[in-house]
Amino acid sequence: MIWLSIFTALWLGILTAISPCPLATNIAAISFISRNTKNTIVSGMLYAFGRTVVYVLLGFIISGGLLGSSEISRFLQIYMNEILGPLLIVLGLILLGWIGSGMSLNFGVDKLQKNITGGIMWAMPIGSLFALSFCPVSAGLFFGGLIPLTLKQESVFVLPVVYGIGTALPVVIFAFIMAFGSTYVGKAFNRLSVIELWIRNFAGGAFVLVGIYYCLVHIYGMSVG
Repeated sequence: MIWLSIFTALWLGILTAISPCPLATNIAAISFISRNTKNTIVSGMLYAFGRTVVYVLLGFIISGGLLGSSEISRFLQIYMNEILGPLLIVLGLILLGWIGSGMSLNFGVDKLQKNITGGIMWAMPIGSLFALSFCPVSAGLFFGGLIPLTLKQESVFVLPVVYGIGTALPVVIFAFIMAFGSTYVGKAFNRLSVIELWIRNFAGGAFVLVGIYYCLVHIYGMSVG
């Protein structure tokens, strides 16, 4: 079961990174930070590391804080399966784009992006700050997907780390693409956008179905299967 949770956390991280809002931000930030091609890979890795650290810290603080309270921990142990069903359905609807469109949380990151100058020294700090810029999909995946998973498995460190690695993988891949074939970035971005749409719709449908299953079994007490 833990390996399934680890795979799920990794998959949630990859979905977060290739969602339109974070993906566009990641590519723009890497190209902006590293004006010199030879620094693109290093900048991309530092930028990805900065984002990963923030996701890990947020996951650790939120999950650890909730599990650290004996009353909350007892409540989650009793009702987590009942809570998980509706959460998965809401997350699936967000991935499908049926709810939450147009909402975002960016902590003024857009203004920072316009005012900051390029340079490899900014890669990690910008990655950390941009990680706090949540659009509906990334917020749903993190708060509605990863956090309940860490609470259910009581894994306040491993699963956030795996999620962070998942968010970093596409960023590092695009850093390599930009370093060795910048002319193909546009084509790669367009193709990935199409792939991302199919993946997101598939994942959204899967989350809704699993959420319905959890609701039927743990809330309504039905025997399914």
